[in-house]
Order: sequence, then structure tokens, then C-alpha cells
Amino acid sequence: MASLEHIDYRPHRAEISYDSLQWAPLKRPPIRNLPQIIWEDNSTWTEANLWALNQAESSKRDLKTVRSNMSHLLAYAKWLEAESITWWHFPERESERCLVRFRGALITARNSGELAPSTVSQRMAAVIRFYKWAKSRRLISPEWPMWEQRLVGVKITNSFGLEHTMRVASTDLAIPNRKVAGAIQLEDGLLPVTVSAMSEILTLADSCSTAELSLMLRVGFFTGLRIGSITDLKVQTLHNATMVPGGGWKRLAVGPGAKPPISTKFGVSGSVPIPNELLETLIAYSMSTRRLKRQVFSTQEDQDLLFLTRYGNSYNGDSSRAINVEMSRLRAAGKKAGLHVLRGFHFHRTRATFATELMRVALEFMPVGDAIQFVREACLHRDEATTMKYIKFIGANKAMADAADAFSEAFMGLARGRDNV
Repeated sequence: MASLEHIDYRPHRAEISYDSLQWAPLKRPPIRNLPQIIWEDNSTWTEANLWALNQAESSKRDLKTVRSNMSHLLAYAKWLEAESITWWHFPERESERCLVRFRGALITARNSGELAPSTVSQRMAAVIRFYKWAKSRRLISPEWPMWEQRLVGVKITNSFGLEHTMRVASTDLAIPNRKVAGAIQLEDGLLPVTVSAMSEILTLADSCSTAELSLMLRVGFFTGLRIGSITDLKVQTLHNATMVPGGGWKRLAVGPGAKPPISTKFGVSGSVPIPNELLETLIAYSMSTRRLKRQVFSTQEDQDLLFLTRYGNSYNGDSSRAINVEMSRLRAAGKKAGLHVLRGFHFHRTRATFATELMRVALEFMPVGDAIQFVREACLHRDEATTMKYIKFIGANKAMADAADAFSEAFMGLARGRDNV
């Protein structure tokens, strides 16, 4: 079965010297952990790997985006091997073409609940992007019938609430991610868990997960940091935490502008609150024998990372595979223990929980405008529109709960009245 390997790519330039080909190194930084797809027979998928390199060398693409695209392409490669067809299989009959058949397989997986609708849409889009790139580079014949191009209208709302429609190019192979009309979607479409559920999750993690995952979950729940930022936390970041006057918490500087820099989504720099008790726990862990043993095996570049795998590697370096495995084990343990809250629980729900509870508390002690600004800064939101979703979510949930209680009371009253007749 096809697999995804990560290499350290060092840029070179081909030169002809004395009638022989020489590779001269370029004065560019190496690309660490560049994803590469290997077929089952140990040969490389050259075209896909060139696409990964092309994206990684572009200033428009973050390496995490490259890894995400390649993970989707890996799923496609595994499907191709399972179906015993090539990635350039485009016969005249449309139903037999590789892309059409793969689209059908994705829709079947979505309908059966095997894959989330968002994953299916993103996977098909990533595969189509690869084919478009290969076609533009003449790595595949532009004459082959791959898809039909079409224009679709996308509504965009600006900060003043004005709407306009932009026409974008699409294909007949795209799989739309259908959303419920009127549903309030938080960041990345994930919902928070209750405070009691959070306590149950952390208790279970303490008893059956590694110390690293247990601490990461706490950082997620109590700071709102994304997993990419948590796995990039440095020991020095903890010691550089600044005191908040009159509060039981401090602030951690994150983003490319922090010293040391910490990875954040969209490269946003700022500071996030962290409870003193959690900060002291993390500092104690950083000096523990368990972590120092892992640090011995790490590279010079990773020495200051707070969280390291048992082999001394960065959790970021394996595209969070180690964390995904641990989260799967935690969900399995929750299922065995009858903990229903872990059904469909993903790490990013810790951030949604933090932001929701922070907004709920902020609204009790400050005006709405100040609460929005406070939560926006704490969560490093790029704009207030994202923060506003949490206010709408809290208000909608309360209104729906009140309506449900009133409906139940009225309905049960009617039911009791019929029983007495």
C-alpha cells in the first residue's frame, strides 16, 4: 500500500562541467519534512512529489498546506492501488475514468459516515488541483477528457454587510460541502464541549493517555491554542511568560514575532492567557526526567521544544500522526468506559470550548464591545466576525434551550390532559 515519507530537501542546481552533470548546492534553506508519496512497489510517484516540491518552494504555500494536500493525494494513491488502475486512466467511457470513479467512492464513503462531508470536499479538491498543475506542466496530456470546466457564483459579504457575487472556475467533479441553512458555525465547524464533559475527558486522559497528550489537552482547553502552536511551544516560551497584574494567570507570546517564534495559523502574533497553575505544571514537566530523556535524542534545532516524541522528534514533524494515534486510543478508551462525550471528539474542540467559556464569562463582567475585543485578542482571531460567532452561538443555545423547555412543558401538559380524559 502506498505510504507517505518525509525527507529533508536541500536545493541544488544542475550544472554541466567538463561534459558531465554536476549538482551545485544553492544558498537556500533546506525544506524539512517535505512529504513524498511512495508506491507499494517502493517506486516514487514522481509527478505528485514534484507538485509537493513546487508548492513548498512557493512563498504562497505554507508547508502545513503542502502536507495536507499530500495526505489527500496519498488517500487517492491507496485507492488507485486497491482498484488496480493508473492515475492517467481516462478512457472514452466517462464512468470508467479514474477521477470519476474516485469521486463516486468518496461520495459513498461520505454517505456511509466513513468520511466527513468536509473531508470529502477537500480531498476531491486537492486531487483536482494536482491534475490541473500536472496539466499545466504538460506532465499529462491536455487532450485527455478529465472533466468539464464550469463557472459558479460565490457570494461574498464585506465588513459593512454588503454582498456581491464573484464568478470562479470549477469542474463537474467538485463535491460541494453542504451545510445546514442558518446553522451557526464556529471556527472550523467544530462545537465546544461542556465544562463537566471537559473534566471527564481530562480525567480519562490522565489515567489512560501519555503525559504529553494529557498536558496538550489542558493547554488546548485553558489557552485556546491550536495543536500546531502547542506542538511548537518552546521551554523558553514558558519562562518568558509575562505577569498580568492582579490576575491568577500570565500571558504567553506566540506567533512569528515572538521570541522564540511559535507557529500560529495565518502567522498571527500576539499573547494568549494561561493560568499560573498550568504554567507551573508545564515548567515542572519541562525539567522532568521523562522529557530530558527524550531531549537527548532530539536534534539541535528541536532541543528547546516542550513536547517531544519518545524518539526525540517534534510532534509537528510527523504531521501530528503521533497525536492522531493517541487521540484514537483516547476515544477508544472513552467508548470502553461508556464516556459518550468522546464520540466524535477532536483536539480542535478544546479551542472551541475555551473560546465559548471565555466569552460566556466575559459577557457577565464587561460590555459586549469589550468582551468581543478581549476574546478576539485571547484567541488571536484575525477579525471580529469570527469572535462574533461565539456570541451568536451562546445566545442561540440559550434561546433554543429555553424554547425546548417551554415546548416540553406545554407538550407534556397536553399529554397529561389527554391521559386524564
